Amino acid sequence: MNYAIIGFGEIGQTLARAFARRGIEVSVATTRDPESFASAAAAIGPGIVPKTLAEAVKADIIFLAVRFQSHPDVAKALPSWQGKIIVDVTNAYGVPDEELGGQPSAKVVAQAFAGGRLVKGFNHLAASVLDQDQAVHGGRRVVFLTSDDDAAAEEIGALADQLGFAPINLGGLSEGGLLVQARGN
Repeated sequence: MNYAIIGFGEIGQTLARAFARRGIEVSVATTRDPESFASAAAAIGPGIVPKTLAEAVKADIIFLAVRFQSHPDVAKALPSWQGKIIVDVTNAYGVPDEELGGQPSAKVVAQAFAGGRLVKGFNHLAASVLDQDQAVHGGRRVVFLTSDDDAAAEEIGALADQLGFAPINLGGLSEGGLLVQARGN
């Protein structure tokens, strides 16, 4: 299994550090040339591999850590997302409900990545909290997951566990997606 993080801003780098702490190699990509963020990736760890967007989307599991408004551009990077697991880490801050068609933002993202197996997760914690030690007061920091694909949610739950988090599956996107959908500004 191979992994990629699309987006290398605050959340993308935070996720990369979570992978690095566990010694799991992950590709990182943006729409920019990989050389422009290679030093930031190297500072996180040797298993953080800068790639072009076209190279990174070949991964089996892709963390979408871009602004919500940018997800359609990433979706165009492949003609078919068939079988790939996309972890939607976006938040639709400032996007009116009308633009979402009255559905959770994760459903909108799932439609853009047709054929992909979407799991919404890792988006409810601010980067500064997500970046902290996952061991908290004798327990582990919780990450909520929601998906219409039970097998994909289970696979991402196992990865979250491997990264040190305590995953909680909230069910399908129509229900669980509403629970983890950010609103307002």
